[in-house]
Amino acid sequence: MTGQFSRSESYGQRRLTPVDRLGVWLSRRRIVKSLPKSAGLEVLDCGCGYRAEMLLALQPCLRRGVGIDIGIDPARKSGGGLEFIEGTLEDALPALAAESFDVILLISVLEHLTAPQETLAHCHRLLRPGGCLLVNVPTWLGKRFLEFFAFRLGLSPACEMDDHRMYFDKRDLWPALVRSGFKPSRIKLTYHKFGLNLFSVCRKI
Repeated sequence: MTGQFSRSESYGQRRLTPVDRLGVWLSRRRIVKSLPKSAGLEVLDCGCGYRAEMLLALQPCLRRGVGIDIGIDPARKSGGGLEFIEGTLEDALPALAAESFDVILLISVLEHLTAPQETLAHCHRLLRPGGCLLVNVPTWLGKRFLEFFAFRLGLSPACEMDDHRMYFDKRDLWPALVRSGFKPSRIKLTYHKFGLNLFSVCRKI
């Protein structure tokens, strides 16, 4: 993960716990189901994580895959046909050309940002007409469980929970997506992971 906040490591730079791996697997299933059914996609993964595992999983259907995070595994950067930008979303997104991606992933990132509205606006700008933005965020219900797992049981990194700036329900995320330029008729919001997360598919007209 990355964005407008101060941290020294990207997600996954330390070994993931079983709880984290389950969350990543559930998110991956939802993402794959939501992707356009076509090959040759150009995908931007905002906050791709240290090992860029989602981009690697999607690589067979990609024409171009770009990942952004503050730290990237050198082994990922040395080959494999993917592109990486090491840095914050705040610095990286403005430099990318408008309407240059078919799909943008913003998975478990928005809750860490101090200026999430700015990032959503850039995502809308970077999407081609007909492209889609996939967003996953923790809900207010999820806050209780995530903090219990992290602070009481030690099953997730406490530093990740301490870095959360916001939690979301539909009434929180929907207006932010509309303000960024997405039309209400092209926004679909779904609770998943037993209501602990909210997943959104937004298509640009």
